[in-house]
Amino acid sequence: MRRAKAAAAPYLLALPAWIWFAIFFVVPIAAMASVSLTTGNLLEGFQQTFSVSNYADAIGQYHTQLVRSLIYGGTATVVMLLLAYPVAYWIAFKGGRNKSVYLFLLLLPFFVSFVLRTISWGFILADDGILFGPLKSAGLLPGDFHVLATDVAVIGGLVYNFLPFMVLPIYVALERVDPRVIEAAYDLYASRWAAFRRVVLPLSLPGVFAGVLMTFVPATADPVNARVLGGTGNTMIGNIIQTEYMTNNDYPTASALSFTLMAVLLVGIFVYARSLGTENVLEAAAR
Repeated sequence: MRRAKAAAAPYLLALPAWIWFAIFFVVPIAAMASVSLTTGNLLEGFQQTFSVSNYADAIGQYHTQLVRSLIYGGTATVVMLLLAYPVAYWIAFKGGRNKSVYLFLLLLPFFVSFVLRTISWGFILADDGILFGPLKSAGLLPGDFHVLATDVAVIGGLVYNFLPFMVLPIYVALERVDPRVIEAAYDLYASRWAAFRRVVLPLSLPGVFAGVLMTFVPATADPVNARVLGGTGNTMIGNIIQTEYMTNNDYPTASALSFTLMAVLLVGIFVYARSLGTENVLEAAAR
């Protein structure tokens, strides 16, 4: 009896989490999958017809926005990685006693709403705003110069809003690197670059892997930055899904687009994990 209780204890402890997961993830996903196969409208009601053509119609109509979202999300992720790695490296190895202060400053913008932070960038980057207005008045910029409603503005907003999610996992991975391992590389006459490439970088791969996942997925699906900082030519798939749900009340199309985006992201994550080498990541994480 005691053995049975001991064996069942881990499952009983995990049961509340599994129930929460089922109620707030599995059930909504199943409901959305069912809605994506229906036909009809809000006035006459939706009937379950298992219409797979909803997916083909949605992709055919909005493939441009889907591809644009992947490009924006991928570009922003690469930029974030290039910016975040040096920051995380400096905090981990050069931060000293002030590491907590630097991390707090990194997270400080999160004390303000995501939407408000994005809107504030809209004011800053406005054509005649506090940044470009004086420069245009001084003749340093042409009168028709603008950043809002461009790819640069949307990608810049994504980088700004999600950058801490890239820095923190990389910092945690670098913080775990034993300095004696790096010193051993120097003792074996390795240059700084060789020690970084052969020792530090492989050991930080778990952080890079986690950081890319934590930034690429939300950046690709984000509807806020494109709406606030972009224009009609910068619409992302998240904006389309939001419009189909909230304005057009076309729930089948919105659900089909959501599942299509989810499938594309899952395939991208799988390819990324395979190219990076999941075994290498797990090995480094276990050290």
